[in-house]
Amino acid sequence: MADGLTFSCKCGEVQGHLSVAARKAGTRVQCFCADCRAAEIHLTQRDPAPHPVDLFQTTPDGLHITQGADNLRLLRLSPRGLMRWYAGCCGTPIGNTLGKPGLPFVGLNSHLFTDPATLGKVRAKAFISRPGQPPRSKGAGRMAFGIVTRMITSRLSGRWRETPFFDVESGAPVAEAEVLSKKARDALLR
Repeated sequence: MADGLTFSCKCGEVQGHLSVAARKAGTRVQCFCADCRAAEIHLTQRDPAPHPVDLFQTTPDGLHITQGADNLRLLRLSPRGLMRWYAGCCGTPIGNTLGKPGLPFVGLNSHLFTDPATLGKVRAKAFISRPGQPPRSKGAGRMAFGIVTRMITSRLSGRWRETPFFDVESGAPVAEAEVLSKKARDALLR
C-alpha cells in the first residue's frame, strides 16, 4: 500500500497495513524475555533463543487489518498477562496489547513485514540475560517514553477507539483468550 507498510501472516489469510504515521511514531525493540519466547514456542514458531523477539511498538489505531480479521486469536500466558494476538489460521504471532482498549499499545511482531528493516533501527533491547545477575535493558528510557507519549496522544485525540483487537463499547477483546496454566507455560521453556 502506497501510504503504509503491508503485512500478512505466513499463510496470507490475515493481511493489512501499518499507517505511515504509526510507522514514524513507533519504536522498534528486541525482547529477550521468557514470556515472548514461550509465546513463540506455544504458537509452534521457531524457538527464538538465544536471539530476541523483534517487535515494533506503536498504537493500535495505525494498524489496519484488511483481510482475515475473523482469524484473530488471543493467547495469555497468565490470567493477567499481556494479550498476545496471533493468526488462528497458521499460528503467526501478530502483536501484544495491554488488557484494555483504553490503554492503546501494540507491540507488533516485526516479521509480519517482508523487510523488518523498513520499521527503522532497533532502539531498545529488553530483558537481556546476564548469567548470575538480573536481566538488563538498553534504551529502556527511550522505549518507555515512546510508549507513554503515544498512549497519551492516542487517548487525548480519541484515536484509542480505533482498534482491531477490542470492542470499544464493551471493552471486551474480539476473541476469547486461551489462558495457559503456569505448568503449561513452564513446560514450554524446558
